[in-house]
Amino acid sequence: MSKAAGPRDAHIWLRTFRLWDSYFAVVWVATLVFVLGTAEPGWPVRLTTAGLLLLLAPWYVGFGRGVLMEEGTDERRALIYVAGAVVLFLPPGVLIGETRLMTFALIPQCFICLRMRWAIAGVTVINFAPVAGWALLWRPSPQDLFYNSVFAVVTLVFSVAMGSWAVRIIEQSLERAELIAELEASREEVARLSAERGALTERERMSREIHDTLAQGFTSVLMLVQAVDAELERDVPAARRHLGLMEATARQNLAEARALVAGRAPADLDGGSLPDALRRLASRHEAEVSVTGEVRPLPPGLEVVALRSCQEALTNVRRHAGPGASASVALAYAPGSLTLAVRDTGRGFDPGVPRQGYGLPGLRARAAEFRGTAEVTSGPGDGTTVTVLLPIPERSAP
Repeated sequence: MSKAAGPRDAHIWLRTFRLWDSYFAVVWVATLVFVLGTAEPGWPVRLTTAGLLLLLAPWYVGFGRGVLMEEGTDERRALIYVAGAVVLFLPPGVLIGETRLMTFALIPQCFICLRMRWAIAGVTVINFAPVAGWALLWRPSPQDLFYNSVFAVVTLVFSVAMGSWAVRIIEQSLERAELIAELEASREEVARLSAERGALTERERMSREIHDTLAQGFTSVLMLVQAVDAELERDVPAARRHLGLMEATARQNLAEARALVAGRAPADLDGGSLPDALRRLASRHEAEVSVTGEVRPLPPGLEVVALRSCQEALTNVRRHAGPGASASVALAYAPGSLTLAVRDTGRGFDPGVPRQGYGLPGLRARAAEFRGTAEVTSGPGDGTTVTVLLPIPERSAP
């Protein structure tokens, strides 16, 4: 037992060791019964043998049990215990042959607390030393000596085989316990990483939602404020019209903020169809909307992507297309796909030039979540077209 165990493993080992206590007690009591019940030799030898056997019990309970149970057994203490047990066992084993029944309790202890080479040495001594001493003391017949020697050899072979098997089982059990501990640690790490990944995904989602709703709304309000400031003195009707757009945009922003906090669908989609939502959105940007194909309900997530893509494209038109640019929105329903195209007649740009900003990368990321694509076609002076193609799941297709 060289490896530390957790609380559960320690509990199991303690519960198992009570079986070893019971096993030792049964073998020890049975050996005493055999010693006292044998017909030969006489009572003085039997009582002496029983007295020596009695000493094994306190030696095991007081010292050996702690050695056998301790984690990372101290080899020196283990050798002392086994040597002491052998010293107490050998005289009884020499005096009365029945005492060798005690080997069935001592041999497993050698394999539990000693390294393999020391365990085999201890088992060899326990099996052969009593036979050698018995032969020298009692001068048995050649036949009795032969049978006892054969019994000792068989016992030794059996002990080494079973002990080696038990040691391998213990090592495998320790390896499995270590593997289980590693798996549990890995599971906790995976759970932690999953939680972190979930938090990161949610943070990215919230960033996209805020960018596509509140940030764009505030940008629109700011641009309308600038327009009103420029029109107040020379074009009051236009200023009033822009003030109305400012109010509508602010109300829409408030509705989007409430929907975002409550986790509901976007305000434009709440209780309406996607084309209706796009028309309301386009009206705030003075854009035209055309719808082709069979209009039908689609998965909410897919409609949200289409709406947010349109929001992003129209906001970019207002910010970058330039004065006098017009915009149009085309929504096309097909059996297996939904296509959104937002076109403007503005100044355009070179798509090959790297640009900073979250809008277009976020638009592509949204489309990719539904295995869709988002393409931007533009050129200096040629306007810009943003096309989003979203596949419709089969269960939603007509």
